[in-house]
Amino acid sequence: MREKILFVDDDPNILNSMRRNLRNRFNLSTSESGEQGLRAIEKEGPFAVVVSDLKMPGMNGIDFLARVRDLSKDTVRVMLTGYAELESAISAVNEGNVFRFLTKPCDMSTLVNTLVQCLEQYRLITAERELLDKTLSGSVELCSEILSMVNPVAFDTSSRIKRYVRYIAEHKDPENLWQYEIAAMLSQIGCVTLKPETLEKVAENRPLNGEEQQVYDMHPTIAYDLLSRIPRMAGVAKMIMYQNKNYDGTGNPREKIAGEDIPLGARILKLVLDYDMHLSQMKSPKEAFAEIEKDSDLYDPELMYYLEGMLGVEARFTVKKLSVAELSPGMITNQEVRSASGLLIMRKSYELTNVILSRLRAYAQSDPIREPVSMLVP
Repeated sequence: MREKILFVDDDPNILNSMRRNLRNRFNLSTSESGEQGLRAIEKEGPFAVVVSDLKMPGMNGIDFLARVRDLSKDTVRVMLTGYAELESAISAVNEGNVFRFLTKPCDMSTLVNTLVQCLEQYRLITAERELLDKTLSGSVELCSEILSMVNPVAFDTSSRIKRYVRYIAEHKDPENLWQYEIAAMLSQIGCVTLKPETLEKVAENRPLNGEEQQVYDMHPTIAYDLLSRIPRMAGVAKMIMYQNKNYDGTGNPREKIAGEDIPLGARILKLVLDYDMHLSQMKSPKEAFAEIEKDSDLYDPELMYYLEGMLGVEARFTVKKLSVAELSPGMITNQEVRSASGLLIMRKSYELTNVILSRLRAYAQSDPIREPVSMLVP
């Protein structure tokens, strides 16, 4: 289907003229006001191009195109007006990110050429975004698969913390939720350089020797070096690099940064990673959170409030003992999951997904899972 173009003008005669002259060449819709145009975008969008008059009663063209930008960032915007003042043009470009500025009367050949250029720009924008999305998705999936194969302990950690990170980030920055989820998934990717026994010590809160501590402290920086080269991952890489930085300014890296100057994603990771470590050693989420409160200066107090709120939500989950066949996405492990041979498959507090369930059932065909499995069921 051809890309759609929306014309917005309060003069019905102009809209009729546009329909007569352009309908055979373009997939054209029209609206007689900014308000009507916004409704058309919400119901009929996305539009590849939106052309708006400047002077309209109620919502003017500058305000309208600024709203269009918020609703549909990929849409290419054009201002068409009989008022050719420089100030209006500057406002249109700055506030609405207008791609072209045309003056009335505009001959049809100029308008057609402009619309063709706008459609080419729209195709370029959407093709580039699709390429970036595929590159990003593939890169994240690859990194996650490498981590799961090379260092399952680190992969388990990142899988367990994802839901905590997602819950807290939803309260702070829901528009960029994808960045925080990826930061959780790849927070431990630098651990591919660590020995499994080192991570076992960390998980059990056992002391590391000098060499182990030095190597462990480097894993966020290693992750940063790996991820910052991937398109659109610079922000995620920075979150991961500062994941061991304490809210009071102590911790790694040892630069002078504290409080809200630390990236939000890093503050979330610091909190949930430490909580996850305590939870692996405690009998209950309440006890694990109490350990966090003992060192409250190390954490963003607002984020602690959200984490405590999530624990309250999960406290309402029902504990059920189920067979592997009865497990479904969204359930959370209430105890370690082991195979019949005693191999640890999943630690406590692990949220099930379709991918994890597929792997679990595939593994169970060669080494049966001890049943029933204790689960938290929402």
